[in-house]
Amino acid sequence: MNRTVAVTTLGCKTNQYESAAMEERLIGAGYEILPFEEGAELVIVNTCTVTAATDRQSRNLIRRARRLNPAARIVVTGCYAQVAPDKLMNLPGVALVIGNAEKKEFLDLLQDVADTPRVKVSDIGRTREAVALPLSRFADRSRAFVQIQNGCDAFCSYCIIPHARGRSRSLAPDEALEQVRQLVEHGYPEIVLTGIHIGGYGADLSPATSLHELVARIEEETAVRRLRLGSIEPTEIPAALVARMAASQVVCPHFHIPLQSGDDEILKRMNRLYDTAFFRRTIMGIHSRMPEGAIGLDVIVGFPGETEEQFANTCRFVEELPATHLHVFPFSKRPGTPAALMPDQVAAAVIKERAARLRALGEEKNRAYAQRFIGRTLEVVVEGGGSVGSRKGLSRNYLQISFPGSEALIGKVVPVKVTALGDGGLEGSLA
Repeated sequence: MNRTVAVTTLGCKTNQYESAAMEERLIGAGYEILPFEEGAELVIVNTCTVTAATDRQSRNLIRRARRLNPAARIVVTGCYAQVAPDKLMNLPGVALVIGNAEKKEFLDLLQDVADTPRVKVSDIGRTREAVALPLSRFADRSRAFVQIQNGCDAFCSYCIIPHARGRSRSLAPDEALEQVRQLVEHGYPEIVLTGIHIGGYGADLSPATSLHELVARIEEETAVRRLRLGSIEPTEIPAALVARMAASQVVCPHFHIPLQSGDDEILKRMNRLYDTAFFRRTIMGIHSRMPEGAIGLDVIVGFPGETEEQFANTCRFVEELPATHLHVFPFSKRPGTPAALMPDQVAAAVIKERAARLRALGEEKNRAYAQRFIGRTLEVVVEGGGSVGSRKGLSRNYLQISFPGSEALIGKVVPVKVTALGDGGLEGSLA
């Protein structure tokens, strides 16, 4: 059996979480984890397939692994492996291709990594249960993740993920609570609930439950100090969840919500199940209950057929909303999605220019939001990284603050007084 292994990952937090879970199991099985560049005997590439560009990046990683160690056995998994296993199987050095559902048994599958490439990819659309890949340790000592859900039923016209991840399926509440308890016992001050479509949590369970009910149980039945939600759809934010967050000292006042466009016609062609009027009511409802809460929005620019006027509608809409930060994504065709075949594809140069304009607007909104907290003392979780003698911490409302401090503070919760807003963001000192 190979005893040195490198795990490299592309894509979303769910993929990153699953890679970390695989690494933990590999260590438990006696493998030595090496950095990718050191040419391990076994290389696991956890792929992404959101766009044609990420497919290409995945293939390039496989080729690089082969160049670093021509004798390496390469195992490919993740979303690209799920939707196009035959393409990957034919790449030199690939010994095994496994689907997303097979990640749960990857250690057993590694027992027979031979010279003849094999494919172990099932029909993920038939998978009806969420299989836990619990993690007890994270490289980041400040925050830990619990994957409460997988899959998506939405079928937005630009997205391949329902085909790569399958139907929405939820982890049993008791399993989620047990993972939270274990991570709290290991000293993590902040837990993040993550998944592909967490707003749909619990609808597939029997008896059915909801994200709000799970959050309530975590807050009431565990000793978690700080709980944060991952991305959640605007149509899946009940008033009860907003009210709980507004009143809680545990659940962070921070929403990450996909808008995708501020133009109704574009939203319709994206197959998004709301219009801008609904989205505005949702955001204003959150803001009225949590006026100092963070509201981050995802926006796609350059969707097929997007005119300059429709892009201007998006900019104007975002400007009018009390959003605190933006995640801007240039549209990129993903073969296999309806959007890839739509007419009037927007030129790459136009997409790049529009993305830059929208990011500039996002930076303005974020700096205006951060400015409001100068002179205030905020509780932050101290993160790793930073220069010698300097630390960074994340507040409950998703503000990152730099301040003087030692490495001994990493993973601690400390009060920091915000003193200034510099070019690099908020600055402060230990209160």
